[in-house]
Amino acid sequence: MAFFRKLRDRMFKSSSKLDQGLEALIEDGAEETTEAQSPEPTPAPTPAPAPEPAPSSEPAPAPAQPAAPAPAKTGILGRLTGADTGPKRTLDDDMLEELEDLLVASDMGVETAQRVAANIAQSHLGQRVSQTQIKELLAREITRIMEGVARPLPLYPKKPQVVLVVGVNGSGKTTTIGKLASQFKAAGKNVVIAAGDTFRAAAVEQLQVWGQRADVPVLTAPEGSDPASLAYEAMTKAEAEGADLLMIDTAGRLQNRADLMEELAKIVRVIRKKDPDAPHNTLLVLDATTGQNAVTQVEIFKQIADVSGLVMTKLDGTARGGVLVALADKFGLPIHAIGVGEQIDDLDAFDPEDFAKALVGLE
Repeated sequence: MAFFRKLRDRMFKSSSKLDQGLEALIEDGAEETTEAQSPEPTPAPTPAPAPEPAPSSEPAPAPAQPAAPAPAKTGILGRLTGADTGPKRTLDDDMLEELEDLLVASDMGVETAQRVAANIAQSHLGQRVSQTQIKELLAREITRIMEGVARPLPLYPKKPQVVLVVGVNGSGKTTTIGKLASQFKAAGKNVVIAAGDTFRAAAVEQLQVWGQRADVPVLTAPEGSDPASLAYEAMTKAEAEGADLLMIDTAGRLQNRADLMEELAKIVRVIRKKDPDAPHNTLLVLDATTGQNAVTQVEIFKQIADVSGLVMTKLDGTARGGVLVALADKFGLPIHAIGVGEQIDDLDAFDPEDFAKALVGLE
């Protein structure tokens, strides 16, 4: 729960965040609906006075007592059936179109946005829904899409288990490796890091700082060295030391640079000369602020490095986290972790329900 609160508090600082858009979606339509359905009342005609009843010796029956009011419905079920207060809007074709546009603007992608809206319409078309209801319905659909991809990084008996970490420049690879290494070390695993970004001294220094924090050795090579050679040597050393995990950093590379992508392919080929089954995990680290560009990154890196799982960083500074839903829907790759900051505890396992609630602004 602590990470969920952090996720909810830090996610989507932008004023265009999804939860505000959902509230506006209901409020704007609710005004029109109220005016259309609330005409001026017509006064009822005055009835003629009833004739006086003949006197009777029978006692008059007692007046019927009004039925006791039904108890108010509470909780999610009550809200979904209309017991919550606040503005409401009829879920019609116009509202569905606006909802799709809002989801696309949050980088959920056209196909995913249409599928989500269609699923909501299937069970609630024509019903009047409130802000809370539409958020809960949307969170339920997002959770359903993402439940199948929320999986921790798998651990295998193979030693060393080679974890290759890839991504574009500035996606957060180096920091992610440091955090994961620290967490695995705390869990009792023998971890080794290879600083495969041999062209950027700052990346090596950053990994060395994380290595000192976590008491994890960091293997380096002279600046400008062949990263594939370093990866091969790191595997040899990690095997000799009986390491459980070898995490290999790589230089950030743009997915449209063929020369850089070929360099990554070479690293994979050299690793497989040492162990045909390696790398056992290839993590693609994605920056949430890149929005739909992340879809292209996954497509290209999957072809070159056979990506096995995703880590999404920088969810604390963007209104575009909906792209993670699009990725889950399109590729079905495991999402191992998400990050919302720079501290060690700002990277945690991906929880689809918590993410969905934070995305739409539910408590």
